[in-house]
Amino acid sequence: MKKDLPTVRFAVISEGVYSWPLYVAEAHGLFAREGVHVEITVTGSSTQQLAMLTRGEYDIGMQQSDHVVRGVERGCDLFIFMAQALAPELTLVAAPAIRSFGDLKGRDIAVDGAHTGYALLLRKLLADKGLADGDYTFREIGGSQERFDALKSGAAVASLLNPPFDRNLLAAGFVSLGTTGEYFPSYPGSIAAARRGWAAGNEQALLGYIRAFDAAYAWLKDTRNKEDAIRLLPARLNIDRATASRAYDQIAGQPLPQITADGLRQIIDIVWASEGLPEPHGKPENYLDLSYLNKARETR
Repeated sequence: MKKDLPTVRFAVISEGVYSWPLYVAEAHGLFAREGVHVEITVTGSSTQQLAMLTRGEYDIGMQQSDHVVRGVERGCDLFIFMAQALAPELTLVAAPAIRSFGDLKGRDIAVDGAHTGYALLLRKLLADKGLADGDYTFREIGGSQERFDALKSGAAVASLLNPPFDRNLLAAGFVSLGTTGEYFPSYPGSIAAARRGWAAGNEQALLGYIRAFDAAYAWLKDTRNKEDAIRLLPARLNIDRATASRAYDQIAGQPLPQITADGLRQIIDIVWASEGLPEPHGKPENYLDLSYLNKARETR
């Protein structure tokens, strides 16, 4: 621990290519340069992470927006302060014997939390493909690694998975039923959230985190750093160089991630539909405050 720097306890559900800026910030001392020490914990569970973030056991959490919407509606003071990643291209990976959505009837599907994150999107997709809630069972397995293991062991027959877990299974003979990019092209990616009370009392630490993350993303997008960036991944992920190179080219060629009120409204609509919450729907400003992000960028 860096005793001379304020510590931010950061939580992420699972690791993946979307964690790349965090690896860059750690490897290049960008958090320390911005006056903050960041302790990163991989929680393996969106449900556990949301509960611990709400209780104050973590200061910042990287997750999907619906976690924050749901948490606020249950009375916690969480808010989204920035986007952390573009929406990942998750693949709906299925066992070799599964050839269509109809084959999922009566089967177990691995998810992180049955009523959180991409499970809500998957439920909508399955409904669009003619499957009712009772036609399948969502098994709450955990993060990407845990769901990967569940498919390999046969504990579940399908799951939405991010790279490299999806590609590793496809190479082993599993099949793809499509991707989130194909079915939901405008869905927002991961965001960073904190408690409003913590942010108000630790503004400089929060601004330091934002600036370091921005600097890491800028370094990552600079193609002169491609080889150095690619070398960071194998130590953290089970990923080969070719896969890392493709992922890098995708990140470098895309704009910085952002979260907007319009994008958040998609999430709010899905949460209201899945939870059966009373009308009217919540307003984006109930869950989103970009003032810290703007201040960090204006005062760099």
